[in-house]
Amino acid sequence: MADDDDCANPLLLSWVKEWLDTARERNSKGVTTYKKAYDSMKSCPLPFTHPSEAQQLTGFGPKLCSRLTDKLKEYCEENGLPMPEMSHRKRKGVAQENSAEGSDGEAAPAKKTRKLSKPKAYVPKYKSGGYAIILALATLDEDSPNGLTKPQTIELAQPHSDSSFSAPSDPTAFYTAWNSMKTLISKDLVFEKGRPLRKYALTDEGWEVAKRIKKTNDENQSTLTEASTMSKSTVGKANSTTKKAKGNPPPTTDEDSFIDLASSPPPASRPIPPTTSHPPLATQAAEIPMGTPTTSTSCLPSFTPITLAAGTFTIELVLDVREVRAKADRDYIQNQLMTRGVKPIMRALELGDILWVAKTHTPIPSESSTEIVLDYIVERKRLDDLVGSIKDGRFHEQKFRLKKSGIKNVIYIIEEIRIDSDHFQKYEESVQSAIASMQVVNGFFVKKTQKMDDTILYLTRMTALLKSIYEERPLHIIPTKFITNQNYLPLMKHLRATQESKDFYITYETFAGLASKSESLTLRDVYLKMLMCTRGVTGEKALEIQKRWRTPNEFLKAYQDAGEAGSGGGEKRKRKYELVSSKMGDLVGRKKIQKALSVKIAEVWGMDKKELNTPP
Repeated sequence: MADDDDCANPLLLSWVKEWLDTARERNSKGVTTYKKAYDSMKSCPLPFTHPSEAQQLTGFGPKLCSRLTDKLKEYCEENGLPMPEMSHRKRKGVAQENSAEGSDGEAAPAKKTRKLSKPKAYVPKYKSGGYAIILALATLDEDSPNGLTKPQTIELAQPHSDSSFSAPSDPTAFYTAWNSMKTLISKDLVFEKGRPLRKYALTDEGWEVAKRIKKTNDENQSTLTEASTMSKSTVGKANSTTKKAKGNPPPTTDEDSFIDLASSPPPASRPIPPTTSHPPLATQAAEIPMGTPTTSTSCLPSFTPITLAAGTFTIELVLDVREVRAKADRDYIQNQLMTRGVKPIMRALELGDILWVAKTHTPIPSESSTEIVLDYIVERKRLDDLVGSIKDGRFHEQKFRLKKSGIKNVIYIIEEIRIDSDHFQKYEESVQSAIASMQVVNGFFVKKTQKMDDTILYLTRMTALLKSIYEERPLHIIPTKFITNQNYLPLMKHLRATQESKDFYITYETFAGLASKSESLTLRDVYLKMLMCTRGVTGEKALEIQKRWRTPNEFLKAYQDAGEAGSGGGEKRKRKYELVSSKMGDLVGRKKIQKALSVKIAEVWGMDKKELNTPP
């Protein structure tokens, strides 16, 4: 076999050989391509004036010829040589020349050539596992012979990805963001070396992708910086004008009192005021007296609110300790929030799964608390859990308690994880109806996410937004001594109607006492819950029943009277079955109770064991 110097294009051949050796060292899949290109270049007897002419050889494509052209440019610049020009000769095939004229001398119509679309280069999706891995491996020097191990790569990649590298985003799945490594290796963007301790590094193509990603990120960052600077100057001028005219206004929200997180810029970082060290205070539920029913606004207490000045508190996220990803991974949500810069307060919440509090640096005057509950609470449901709660009635009970909490902004997060399609198909209509009911009837804000990582990202952004809203304004607190179970909701409704420019809040201990499942329930609440235990009795229907028969005793007595009015056994049973439907069968919409449901209610409330066992 002839030496490389005997080749017609020794300079081009030497560069191809250099790339071939590098690919062999890295155990890259490009070895086969470079070997074909090297062999065909070595055996070619024709000298080339420009690297683009090598495209006619086996193994050479536009990409490899472009790399040779760039290499030749560098070589010419280093040695002070002129760069050869690309040949512009148009080659015509013999067949084309022969077919230009037919046998009778007439010109044949030219064949239309179909343009082949150029395949697009692979670029990983923003914030995906592949995107994060490329940025992590790009922290190495381009000429470095070393690579990164899997733990090192994950540590550097996790901040750049919305998905976890350590645990699957869906408990029913078995893949993590690390599975993107297989795609990167198959696309020849990453190569692995070493056994048994594998190390990973970027190929030449991988470095090109990494440079494009960094360039795009730099451009986007500069655009955001300019926009943020302009926005701050505009907002500063507007605020100064508004403060002179009206003082500090409340933050602007949309019609439903919710702010669009997707369009909100990230809040400016601010130093956290120094906290004063003091022993931790108890966060147990306060004992809230039942009080007397509030029949009019004149029965409501008058009070002077406790005012907390801006800067004397910080906004913190409170996460229920029962919110876990799986039994074997109980700290996943907490750890992921901390990774994103949000350190949650962990505790067993009386109501909801997540809420936000303003935590003061010193105890609040005349209160044994350091936490004030803000007007935002989150109930998180996986799709399978939502189906289960609709089936067993927990869904209606939770909605009832959230509405009774007095918190203005209730957020319902639904994680649309994959579940068995045949099973979900049975309840799909019920789920859609429940979601529509929450939005239209209850006024809740429904947020759908694809997986738990999306939920965590939403909570992170929400925390940042609430910090920017609340930490710059004073808070007005209702003293606990003025609150009772009976006057709380009417008082909040009255304050929001008469003092729209102010928002009023309560301490966490007061909130926990009011939201307690057992301590704050009135006879009416227990009665409504008892009615809703019957399948088909919704909150609206239970309220209508309670309006007609105000206590359980009245309801039982009505069934007793209906039985006594009947002449025979069949007549007695019929009158009991039709007791509720006869009074509520003419109502419109969700409040209407048909005969079938009336029979179910009668079997629970109006029939004894003997009557149930007696055939009709």
